[in-house]
Amino acid sequence: MGSNADSSEGAGPAYRIDPGADIGHVHLKVADLERALGFWRDVLGFELQQRLGDEAAFLSAGGYHHHIGLNTWLSRNGEPPDPRATGLFHVTIRYPSRGALATAVARVMEAGIALDGASDHSASDAPTRRSPRDQRCRWPAPCSSSAIAPPSCSRRFESA
Repeated sequence: MGSNADSSEGAGPAYRIDPGADIGHVHLKVADLERALGFWRDVLGFELQQRLGDEAAFLSAGGYHHHIGLNTWLSRNGEPPDPRATGLFHVTIRYPSRGALATAVARVMEAGIALDGASDHSASDAPTRRSPRDQRCRWPAPCSSSAIAPPSCSRRFESA
């Protein structure tokens, strides 16, 4: 096993992960499975692949076994974490086009869910919002010359 790059910022491993590595899926702890499915499946359109009663659900885009796992195993009826707590900061959903992103943003707005903001990362435009139970979700689309302005919504999405 060889080194992919040297560590130039102090102590740290000389080995670097292969740049072809990818994140296959993410599992999110949720307080209420039905409410979480209402966002990830019913609003964003992920397809339900498998469900384990009221404990867990596995969703995907395009029939993959799952991109998103939702479970209540340690979090049923739990409270959102303090914003200063450690943990996952956000999940990014990459859309193949600005049109696909626009459809997703429109569905979020039609559901009365407020966006927290938007940004242009040079590689993509990315509106941002918190999903049920305060998990941050970003939806980038291929870059354009201008960022997507965050729409104003009168109602925030209730916590799950």
